[in-house]
Amino acid sequence: MGAPNSLRERQSSQTMTRLPAHGDGPAAYDRDKMALYPRWAGTDAAAPPRPFHDRFAAGRELAKHLSAYANRSDAIVLGLPRGGVAVAYEVARALNLPLDVFVVRKLGVPGQEELAMGAIASGGVRVLNHAVIQALGLSQAEIEEVIRKEEQELRRREEQFRGQRPPLDLKGKTVILVDDGLATGATMWAAVTAVRRQEPAKIAMAVSVADPASCEAFRQIADDVVCAVTAEPLHAVGLWYQDFPQLTDEEVRALLK
Repeated sequence: MGAPNSLRERQSSQTMTRLPAHGDGPAAYDRDKMALYPRWAGTDAAAPPRPFHDRFAAGRELAKHLSAYANRSDAIVLGLPRGGVAVAYEVARALNLPLDVFVVRKLGVPGQEELAMGAIASGGVRVLNHAVIQALGLSQAEIEEVIRKEEQELRRREEQFRGQRPPLDLKGKTVILVDDGLATGATMWAAVTAVRRQEPAKIAMAVSVADPASCEAFRQIADDVVCAVTAEPLHAVGLWYQDFPQLTDEEVRALLK
């Protein structure tokens, strides 16, 4: 199966904000913004400054590190929306495994929504970063208001992406959770925690890019951890892609068909 043409074309035509470029060539490697030594998983060989063309290319690369799960009747690939679904699509395709979505929502700090203070996931799971909350002096009322809004969005996305399909039954299965990268790691942490409650046989956490410490931390709660590229400092997931547009709900639904 191939990704819908319209989505592939949009991934190719919309580009992320570029790092400073010289002439018409590739963007320069900015040592103030990018990790000095990004590494490929497995070989520890040096990776290029922006190793992935787009999320689909990242998924194909990630699948190479997950080949042990190919063609297994007990395994399923779950993408974290929205961007993680595009990566998961290629992983599921390469491994010949079913694909579904696992909805997680970041809890952004009020007024600084890109800064995560935690995340929520299906099944009522809450993961809070108490260090961030305490450092910013956030009140319980402020936290609960953010949670209330994100719970509404979580339910909306579940309806949008899963429709009338029955709830996921993950008991006894091998679950591969996929995202396009780890920034704070809060959303993936919530996803692993939520999936663990369903008593799967095994959880593999797989992402395209992460800083080494975050990648290693997931070994505490996941049975298998794969980060295709590790980089320190990471700064932002999108910096490691040449094209990193936001996916729409419609595009996510098309990938899940």
